[in-house]
This record gives sequence, structure tokens and C-alpha cells, in this order.
Amino acid sequence: MAKKDNRLYQHYVNDVVPAMMKQFGYKNKLQVPHIEKIVINRGLGDCKDNSQSFNKAVEELALITGQKPLVTTSKKSIANFKLRDGMKIGAKVTLRNETMYEFLDKLISIALPRTRDFQGISPKSFDGRGNYTLGLKEQLMFPEISYEKIEKVRGMDVCIVTSAKSDEEARAMLDLLGLPFKK
Repeated sequence: MAKKDNRLYQHYVNDVVPAMMKQFGYKNKLQVPHIEKIVINRGLGDCKDNSQSFNKAVEELALITGQKPLVTTSKKSIANFKLRDGMKIGAKVTLRNETMYEFLDKLISIALPRTRDFQGISPKSFDGRGNYTLGLKEQLMFPEISYEKIEKVRGMDVCIVTSAKSDEEARAMLDLLGLPFKK
């Protein structure tokens, strides 16, 4: 993996690590939290009966992330929702290493600023263990998706998993990386 070419990774190594060492008093560079993976999840229960619509939504997720999504299936039948065991109900992608940094760079510098009435992302979406989850309302914010080709506006969840021990450390790291938190 050639992480050395990625702009966001270079920023992390050259700027974020020294700033975090100074801010939190780490003695070793390996103590500084890092991003382990990014998981993008998309629930597609509304198109469970229409396989063509489901496949288009999965292809959109593949275009956005640059990686083939894993199709998730239901684990048990629920009669009220007309759901049978083994039906396709969603798709998810786990990004690591270089593709993770490319996606995060695209999210920070291109996609989030293209959102209508964007004021920043909520600083309250940490889980208590240093992981951050962000909900996106539409796929149109990504440059790979053209407005004419989409069938329906669908959102997705982006979960950034870090090695931070606390939410404070994770927030400081993501803030230094450039995630635009609300003030």
C-alpha cells in the first residue's frame, strides 16, 4: 500500500501527529490515535422487492467508495414488514488503508461543502469509545453521482473507527484532519 502518495495521510503524519503529541503529552508517536477503518452502510429495505432498483443503489455505493459493497441480508423473518429470512436489505463497505484516506479526503474537501445549507457536522455523534458516526441524507453530494442517473435520493451512514481511548482525543484528531465540526 502506497500511503505516501495520499494528501490527507501526509497531513496526518506531518501536522496532526506532532500537534496531538504536544496537546496530549504523548511520549511516543505510536500513542497518537489513528483511523483504523471507515464503514459506509446503506439500508435498502425500501427496494427489497425491486431487484433492479436495489442493484442500482449498490452500484452507486460502489462508485462513491471505489470498492464493491457487501450485500447484507435479513437474519430472520418479520411478517409485519413483509420480510423473509435471507432477503437483501442493505449494503456496506469497509474501507482501510489508502482507500480509506482517499474517501475521507473526498468527504471533507468535496462532498460536505456541496451539501445544501451546510453549517458543519455535529460534535455529539461520538460513541464514548472514540468512534464517530455521520449520517448523510443524499448521495448527490459526491461528484461521481450524476443527477440524471439516480432513481431515488437515498442516504448512508459513515462510521469512522479510531484507535482513540476517549471521545476528546478522537475529536481533536478529526478536527486537526479537517472535519468541519459545528462550533
